Amino acid sequence: MNVDSLKQELANAIKMLERAGHIDFNGHGSARIPGTETILINERKASRSSVTADDIIAIDLDGKVVEGNGEPPNEFPLHTEIYRHRHDVNAVLHTHPKWSTFFTITKVPLRPVIIQGAVLGEIPILEKSYSISNKKMALELVETLGDKSVALMKAHGAVLVGQNLQEAFARSVFLEENAYRQYMASQIGYAHSLDIAEIEEMSQFIWQPKNIEKVWVNYLSKL
Repeated sequence: MNVDSLKQELANAIKMLERAGHIDFNGHGSARIPGTETILINERKASRSSVTADDIIAIDLDGKVVEGNGEPPNEFPLHTEIYRHRHDVNAVLHTHPKWSTFFTITKVPLRPVIIQGAVLGEIPILEKSYSISNKKMALELVETLGDKSVALMKAHGAVLVGQNLQEAFARSVFLEENAYRQYMASQIGYAHSLDIAEIEEMSQFIWQPKNIEKVWVNYLSKL
């Protein structure tokens, strides 16, 4: 994928997150330009509901703008430090999801209760609600995330990573849907988790390129 196409894909991802209610006037996404230490990220002033490829800028891992007009979001260290420490990651999304954030506020464990939740794995929580707008906090988040693909931040939001934007986006969808189902089921009674065998089998079944693309195409069709 060339850089222009990657910019458009990132703009689409951000708009889809906004329409899905995973971000609002805040929240941001980024993608690594393949084979480089440069990332694409949305310009901080651009409306998340109408962001275009022209609102995507390129920055280095120190946050310096190397292409485009504008400035990166205040929390750009969240992105740059993940890329610096995770060479397997090519996409990062920082969201403010409603349902999954409730679990960090109440400190009720978020568990895999539906098959989409099986792919999320262990979800660590950064036990601080601060903005990830400096290197110190970003490194704490990197440590919390470890080699996982999803992490939550207490009373703040989530970070989701992937080998590409479609993977990171699908994880955001699965995270919020699983949290919603767990919350709603708990209003009736105890929300039971999937058992270990179900998690292993369903995670392999669900996490396939064709299913990840299906999620992406479904949300893209709504733009």
